[in-house]
Amino acid sequence: MKLDGNEIKKEIKLNKQPLVIVADTTFFSELSGLTVFRSPHLKKNVWWREVVSEKSDIYRQGKKHLERNGFIIKAVVLDGRRGIRQVFKGIPIQMCHFHQKKIITRYLTLRPKLQASIELKEIVKTLAYTDEDIFTKRLNNWHDKWKDFLKQKTINSETNRWCYTHKRLRSAYRSLKTNLPYLFTYQKYPELNIPNTTNSLDGYFNRLKSLINVHRGLNQTRRMRIAIEILKGKN
Repeated sequence: MKLDGNEIKKEIKLNKQPLVIVADTTFFSELSGLTVFRSPHLKKNVWWREVVSEKSDIYRQGKKHLERNGFIIKAVVLDGRRGIRQVFKGIPIQMCHFHQKKIITRYLTLRPKLQASIELKEIVKTLAYTDEDIFTKRLNNWHDKWKDFLKQKTINSETNRWCYTHKRLRSAYRSLKTNLPYLFTYQKYPELNIPNTTNSLDGYFNRLKSLINVHRGLNQTRRMRIAIEILKGKN
């Protein structure tokens, strides 16, 4: 493994072919990360860039690189950031179910106490085992049942200003409504065999970090070179 030199190769050569892409970013420190495009079907990382923050322009660079080199992106699996979705406008987009569940847990906690929150989490648990029509119906029925509850307001006695009492529950519901058009894309294109999670890349990131942590004594530049050499590997 060559760690010294001026140039770090940021992609590998593949025969031109249609690709389903899983795209995500991981960070090794506050200002050191990698954005990676991975083909879960080929079990290969097809493009990557070292980054200091996760921005849509980085994803646009990866998309343009693949297209310039004759690849057709047939579908992409993302973690749900809306700005990044715009980069792939016109291409089928699958929102990662795992990330959607994490968003809901972040708003409602692992063990919510409100009955409305408990019921919403139960609906989310069915995400991978249902279809868009049934999930949408359950979500709409939930909203019809709890819409007055969601409208409850709390008034600050000192400022006389109000805010919604159940802000986090409202945010959880809004997340599901916003992401709903992208949660079942994998069912609409069965011929593409689109994953419904970014797990193939998330698992790769975990393994990558474990391998890099073995070399904690190296400086950041050399550790990043190790990461990129690993990314070039077969799986």
